[in-house]
Amino acid sequence: QSDERNLDGSTQWSYAQSDYTTREESQVQKKMQGVTYDSYGKESYGEVLGNTNKGSSYWVSPEGQKFTLTWAADEAGFQPKGDHLPVAPVHEYELPVAPVHEYELPVAPVHIPFNGKGYKIY
Repeated sequence: QSDERNLDGSTQWSYAQSDYTTREESQVQKKMQGVTYDSYGKESYGEVLGNTNKGSSYWVSPEGQKFTLTWAADEAGFQPKGDHLPVAPVHEYELPVAPVHEYELPVAPVHIPFNGKGYKIY
């Protein structure tokens, strides 16, 4: 087992057990862009101090299956990696296309005036 804490805020620690379980982790303070709040609750965006974290764990299940998990946590969020983790399915499909309708536009009727006696006026 080891545990190291530094004046700059960084830490490093690890342990190993008799059942082969291990874990190591490190953390560093980093300047990044983020949201801060003043004493009145007013929100502003700017440079903030945040922690970044990296680590790994190894263990053996009661059935004898070996697992390794690694991770990083930083401004991009928590990013775990391991062969045992589920993976979201990839959907490959074509976007639907609107049907094409073939039709003729209606034609306005032609009005031919009559002279009242049943004859067309030309």
